[in-house]
Amino acid sequence: MASLFEKKIETLWGVGEKRAKLFNRLGIYTVGELLRFYPRAYEDYTSPVDIDRVTIGDYCCVKATLEAPVVTSKISGGRLLSRGTVFDQTGFLTLTFFNNKYIDKMLRPGREYTFYGKVSASRGGAEMLSPVFSDTETGHRIRPIYRTTAGLSSVNIENAMTQAVKLLPEEVKETVPHAMLKRYGIDTLGFAIRKIHFPDSSDELKRARRRLVFDELLVLTLGLRKLKTVKREETPVRIREDNSSEFYQMLPFKPTSAQLNATYECINDMLNSNAPMNRLIQGDVGSGKTAVAAALCYTVIKNGWQAAFMAPTEILAQQHYESLSAIFAAAGMTVELLIGSVTAANKKKIRERLKSGEIDLLIGTNAIISDGVEFKSLGLAVTDEQHRFGVRQRAKLMSKGDKPHTLVMSATPIPRTLALIIYGDLDISIIDELPPGRQRVSTFLINSKKRLAMFGFIKDHLDKGRQAYIVCPTVEENELNIASATEYCEKIRSGAFRNYSVGLLHGKMKQREKDDVMRDFVAGRIQLLVSTTVIEVGVDVPNAVIMAVENAERFGLSQLHQLRGRVGRGSERSYCFLISDAHGDDTVQRLKTMCRTSNGFEIADMDLKLRGPGDFFGSRQHGLPEMHIADLADMDALRLAQRAAEEIAALPGGLDNPECRSLRAEMRRLFSQVGAEGMN
Repeated sequence: MASLFEKKIETLWGVGEKRAKLFNRLGIYTVGELLRFYPRAYEDYTSPVDIDRVTIGDYCCVKATLEAPVVTSKISGGRLLSRGTVFDQTGFLTLTFFNNKYIDKMLRPGREYTFYGKVSASRGGAEMLSPVFSDTETGHRIRPIYRTTAGLSSVNIENAMTQAVKLLPEEVKETVPHAMLKRYGIDTLGFAIRKIHFPDSSDELKRARRRLVFDELLVLTLGLRKLKTVKREETPVRIREDNSSEFYQMLPFKPTSAQLNATYECINDMLNSNAPMNRLIQGDVGSGKTAVAAALCYTVIKNGWQAAFMAPTEILAQQHYESLSAIFAAAGMTVELLIGSVTAANKKKIRERLKSGEIDLLIGTNAIISDGVEFKSLGLAVTDEQHRFGVRQRAKLMSKGDKPHTLVMSATPIPRTLALIIYGDLDISIIDELPPGRQRVSTFLINSKKRLAMFGFIKDHLDKGRQAYIVCPTVEENELNIASATEYCEKIRSGAFRNYSVGLLHGKMKQREKDDVMRDFVAGRIQLLVSTTVIEVGVDVPNAVIMAVENAERFGLSQLHQLRGRVGRGSERSYCFLISDAHGDDTVQRLKTMCRTSNGFEIADMDLKLRGPGDFFGSRQHGLPEMHIADLADMDALRLAQRAAEEIAALPGGLDNPECRSLRAEMRRLFSQVGAEGMN
């Protein structure tokens, strides 16, 4: 198996150099990586249902006979529309195909086929649109469906996978000790890899998945334990005195008990340990994490050290600078801002003053970790919105000092048990209390028929000098009926909001363009901001009082909670509209949860139960190695992996035991994705 990670993907028949670049887009460069590219779904041809039992709106499989030749006609735009009727002993079903000029030759009257597709209602009864099909003699199987990219279909990937599976040795080298596999009743790795792609039954698929999930969670658990137990070297950064209460007395408000508790835990780490503090503060939107971080910076500076505060965007860094510089200046401390838009001459001056120790607190973006930025005596490194930064960036910030204390902050509510797994190398403090006066945002679930009424509501508030957001989901290629931010913005600019200033923000814009748009919004030059989820965490705009989310069913609850947190930050009453035409019970239940509660941790628990962990750490959670198949919401599998990790730790030599050689290699491979060190 290891050698297949060295075999280039273009060596497979039918791939070649051009198609290999398409595989590269999916993160697949080798045959080994292809084998680890697991199906996102399956088409199950093994259990067809009778036609009279198909459910409108569901995908299903039917075994039926074509009644008469397929009839093809031309419709508007020169497109082809083909229709046929199939039947079984219980009823009839209409098949509809678009732009398939060969379909009448592919399907023959009187022959039985297996059809798989989504069933919809039509005038004549049930209809299946563009189903995939095969002759019943070859159709009794479970077919893998893979995540795709433009120019590379699931069938292309399936064909390449067929070859890759054939290249597997008859006995794939095990990562887990054989005795453990036998004790837990887990199948071999060779069986699991073959059957996760091409199972012959649902039972085989279940067994294959169980093995691969076990492996991934075991490697993750072992890796995070390794990070946690890597000996923290003694730090020269000595903190002798707690000055946090002095800082809090300078603020115009009293800290909450949750803020004070988090501050105490952090200060206690710095006062009473020779090792550097390495702590995560996790708190809901608006819970006051920044004030805690500032209190720690103040204490560190008072003890004779410098502090760094890194934020993910220029405008957020600027906002931190504006809110903290006056307070620190009153205490005789020097604060500077280092972001990309600072002129070269000023950057040079900042670097010189930082190196000489004239600057006490440096606030900025990842410009702080650029080459040439040197601190005289960095005592505390703070990273805001941890999920926007990777392990490498966090490590680079820490390298600016000699084993400084480290604080990372996250506004994404994650159930504590899950947080302990995700942030395995960090101690955790949770701020689960909102400051007094923080308003609850009134949240409403509406369908698209009420959109125009909502527009009227938004315009009423814009006319009063307020501002609003409308968020659209990110659109995948070839996806239909989902609001695209760009198209949506153009439509309302020339339509309902033609007399208002409408801005646009999306992830494909350059960072400077994003910052310019946000500055205009903060300054009030933009009244209504149409955006993707790039605004879910970040800048504080107290004048924004309405958040509308199109196709809300497309988002996880935690994402929706983050988006809702963009409003309700001022003295005016604020509103959130969730727009969805979805009818599924689970979907409606999820969205109604948003209307019922504003507690981020309760929402996170519900999201984990209903949706799984993808919303917490999908593509945007860069600090955790990517999971290919495991679901961290599967607590039974997680407990099994943790039990196995305990057993491995109890082996002679623990992970260094010869039986664990493959596990160590797998752990290094998984954690190398995020630049984690100490995995040897």
